Amino acid sequence: MSNPHGAPFAGRVGWGARPGLVVVDLVRAYVEPDGPFWLGSTDVLGPAEELVATARSADVPVVWTIVRFAADMGDAGFFAAKVPSLACFAEDAPGGWGELALAPRAGEPVVAKQHASSFAGTSLAATLRARGVDTVVVAGVSTSGCVRATATDALAAGFRPIVVRDACADRTAALHDQNLADLDAKYADVVDLADALSNLGGP
Repeated sequence: MSNPHGAPFAGRVGWGARPGLVVVDLVRAYVEPDGPFWLGSTDVLGPAEELVATARSADVPVVWTIVRFAADMGDAGFFAAKVPSLACFAEDAPGGWGELALAPRAGEPVVAKQHASSFAGTSLAATLRARGVDTVVVAGVSTSGCVRATATDALAAGFRPIVVRDACADRTAALHDQNLADLDAKYADVVDLADALSNLGGP
């Protein structure tokens, strides 16, 4: 993909010995037209479902993340000041917008978080390491927000971050593409769905 930063950037982290799939915040708020964070399309669901199915068939760990706050938003910090609509993810908030749009299987961890990164203040790194994971395959929403933050923190935590272009989404193509280009140059390998499926154990 196009590298916006020039020759010193865009090296490869590559795939390690044991991938794990992290599906970031793929909840109703983003994929339903009346949701507070509606992306304008449900196109992300099909590729994400393919990744999950392939990971399961290859015995690759699948971990899901959701955003969840206390009922009084007391644990939201300044994130809620920047994005007041995050209140839809408070305990007992109306609408059920924090419910996952795809169903986890029994035994697949669901990690609740309060910040953009799936690693910030959560058990995700320990959960992945306990399963022997060295490569974090990232899917979900949104590309410029929680996907980007998760991939960046995966690198900082010592994992190989792989972001699947087709299995992430944002509110505009420009946001999606620009953030993927920046991630690919500096923090992660961005791959297409076919590459990801193949490396996860697909045909």
